[in-house]
Amino acid sequence: MIFKRRAGRAAGTTAGLMAGLLLLAGLSHAAPPPAEVFFGDADIVEAALSPSGRQLAFTSAKGASRVGLLVLDLAPGGKLTRASQSTSADVTQVRWVNDERLVFSMTDMAEASGRHDRAPGLLAVNADGSKMRMLVRRTGGFVLMKDIYDDRVLDWHHRVLMVPKPAAGETNEDVLLVDFKGNVETPVWLNARTGLTRGYAVRAPGQNIQWLTDDRGEARATLTFSEDRVQAHWLPPGQTQWRQLFDTPVLEQPFELDSVGNDGALYVRHVPKGSSHRVLARYDAETKGPAETALVRTPGFDYSGELIKQGDTLLGVRALADSDTTVWLDERMKKFQAQVDRLMPGRLNRVDCRRCGQADMVALVHSYSDHEPGKLWIYQAQPPAGEQRWRAIGRVREAVNPEQMSGLDLQTIKARDGRELPVWVTRPDGAKGPLPAVVLVHGGPYVRGVVWRWEPWAQFFASRGYVVIEPEFRGSRGYGDEHFRAGWKQWGQAMQDDVTDALRWAQAQGLASDQACIVGASYGGYAALMGLAKDPELYRCGVAWVAVADLELLVQGSWWITDDAALSRRLTTPELVGDPKRDAAMLAANSPVKLAARMKAPLLLAHGEEDQRVPVAHGRRMRDALAAVGQPPEWVSYAGEAHGFTKPENRLDFARRVDTFLARHLKQP
Repeated sequence: MIFKRRAGRAAGTTAGLMAGLLLLAGLSHAAPPPAEVFFGDADIVEAALSPSGRQLAFTSAKGASRVGLLVLDLAPGGKLTRASQSTSADVTQVRWVNDERLVFSMTDMAEASGRHDRAPGLLAVNADGSKMRMLVRRTGGFVLMKDIYDDRVLDWHHRVLMVPKPAAGETNEDVLLVDFKGNVETPVWLNARTGLTRGYAVRAPGQNIQWLTDDRGEARATLTFSEDRVQAHWLPPGQTQWRQLFDTPVLEQPFELDSVGNDGALYVRHVPKGSSHRVLARYDAETKGPAETALVRTPGFDYSGELIKQGDTLLGVRALADSDTTVWLDERMKKFQAQVDRLMPGRLNRVDCRRCGQADMVALVHSYSDHEPGKLWIYQAQPPAGEQRWRAIGRVREAVNPEQMSGLDLQTIKARDGRELPVWVTRPDGAKGPLPAVVLVHGGPYVRGVVWRWEPWAQFFASRGYVVIEPEFRGSRGYGDEHFRAGWKQWGQAMQDDVTDALRWAQAQGLASDQACIVGASYGGYAALMGLAKDPELYRCGVAWVAVADLELLVQGSWWITDDAALSRRLTTPELVGDPKRDAAMLAANSPVKLAARMKAPLLLAHGEEDQRVPVAHGRRMRDALAAVGQPPEWVSYAGEAHGFTKPENRLDFARRVDTFLARHLKQP
């Protein structure tokens, strides 16, 4: 199966698809939407159909102070029930166990990120709001609800691995958890109604760090970790002994475990000979490796996705290319998808269905675009008497006006050494001539940065009249193994040159003016700092938050500074970033704290005081180094925040600071 890049994602064609959303000329001078539109809480956070498709569960804070769990009965006259609502915590990670009962976690989203992301626990409730029970304790807070706690509750170090999909005619009551105490995952079955647990039949072949199960919760593959090496194991159909597939260093795995079928088949992701992009293939027990014939290819992109199954039948594949894309194998679902796409043109329409393609199918459709976070619809092939087949549920973010948002296009350019470089461009619809530019660098850095959809930061900047340039610099994942590996030990060097080349390309194309600011968080913050030091003539200003500033501290650590990087320093950092001894000179030459004297442009620097991914020491050292050379930055730190700002008032405060800072330095002559 080969996925094709979607038509209408290149420059000039997305605008055609979105013709109905173009800004009116008369609105060009209207005040831009406030920060709350982009960084306020969503109106619908999660949504999931029940196993039968007769009910829809979703989470929302509308009409309440916290995100609660609501269940809509899709029968005629069906009522909306608030199944769970707290005044001290927010519902998240909702899953149906059966048509009567759900499980969910609770966390405090009003807390800063250094506090709210502690173990959220697990609770269960009936769809009508009755028989609430705590199954796993939370840490960092309490849920003050009556009759939900008893002696059977498990400790915080348990999380949900999966909820089984029972065979036809059966009713499931179980949830498969893993106990991750001691960084080893041990499965345990939990009854969501009684809170009783029972042991798991299969034992891991070593210090387990990942389980892959079939739809019924039977373990079929696992990753273990020993002596700083990773081992993959498979339990073939009809076998009782694990078969080791490889034993390698972390960065040298020959393939990645993807999923297992109900027939015991193992699916893996790998890079075939003669290619640079990962594909999905079945594991071949005879050749002891991935089968030569790929099941799914996404040309130009590494495969990342899921198989869509109904029982033991494969209905289709959902994969990520430039956007989320579904290819249906089932002819009935192909026709239904085509019908949906005709009804909602110029959008991506993601279908989640029950009894898919059958005469009584029920489907939840999330219809979204680069201009809008999306709208949820319910489709019932056999609607109740007097009802329509289509029913609108609501918009994900009601405050977002699509007519005020901007188009997102993917371009491929040539970097200075000839490497193909994907670059995403967000530009206000109908804009004429070059615009002041925000170069927005993604974090990671070894991740994919952008997907075609509505994104708050890019849309926020574009709404202020800037063109937003987002390069997928070498080292980014998702664009081939060669592109990923080309970024190894290239911090501040070829990776930074890619960012520079993307801006220069946009300027040469007449998209961006010579007024530019470089912006980013985490690694993106590092790139913002390095941009000001390495190419000071290009940028009028920089914004860096939770930014890596001291490469020596990153790769070597400190007895006096707590972080969470000890394992990565041992396993991957020496190869990806640099060895603290062998590469000391290279690291020093590309460490922003040592280059403060080169930075002349104004800088906004922000950090979370409880960040353990990039400790606040990075920000303070950068601030002090700049002050020492007479270039003090604008500095803000947020108490309680970790690697990102999640407390609502902190999110909005930072966005407003960025808005004011850019207006001061990019909109002046």
